[in-house]
Amino acid sequence: MTSPLVQRRIITAVVFAAALTPAILLAWKAAHGLLSANPIKDITEETGTWTLRFLVITLAIRPLRRLPGLARLAGYRRMMGLFAFFYGFLHFGTYVGLDQFFDLSMIIDDVMKRPFITAGVTAFALMIPLAATSTKGMIRRMGGARWKLLHRLVYASATGGVIHYLWLIKADKQRPLIYGAILAVLLGYRIWEYWKQRRTTPAR
Repeated sequence: MTSPLVQRRIITAVVFAAALTPAILLAWKAAHGLLSANPIKDITEETGTWTLRFLVITLAIRPLRRLPGLARLAGYRRMMGLFAFFYGFLHFGTYVGLDQFFDLSMIIDDVMKRPFITAGVTAFALMIPLAATSTKGMIRRMGGARWKLLHRLVYASATGGVIHYLWLIKADKQRPLIYGAILAVLLGYRIWEYWKQRRTTPAR
């Protein structure tokens, strides 16, 4: 019979492999010519979608861990957040490198003139400090209160991601609206939780 520590390591490895699978499959398809006639568009859309999915998963862990038997989900929140940044980096890198060929003037012009690009770049920029301060060492250096305050930016980043997706789609907006609805529920839960905590905490 395996120990709880070994079980946890196995589960962590499985979760990590599952989270990495979309990137591996995408790379495999690209290497074998299985993407469409516009592979850059395929890579951009796929990495962008998974960025938003992992942001939603990261935010969903907080309410889900309150349910019976799901408290251990809290231990995977940082991993999910880092995978959101990983796919966001691939998404942004595809746009900068494969779409714009690292032409800074074209990128700046694109950001200034196209609102959905502005929203997407802003959402990714907000993820950078979150990824940079995700280690236990940074939590100790910043202090728990300041670290928690900074990491509330994840809600702003996810909102920017939904807006980016919504403005990008010209016709069928069902998918971005679904993500927006889920995000609204999660944000509403966070506000309710904060309000409830304020009511039950004695004034000093």
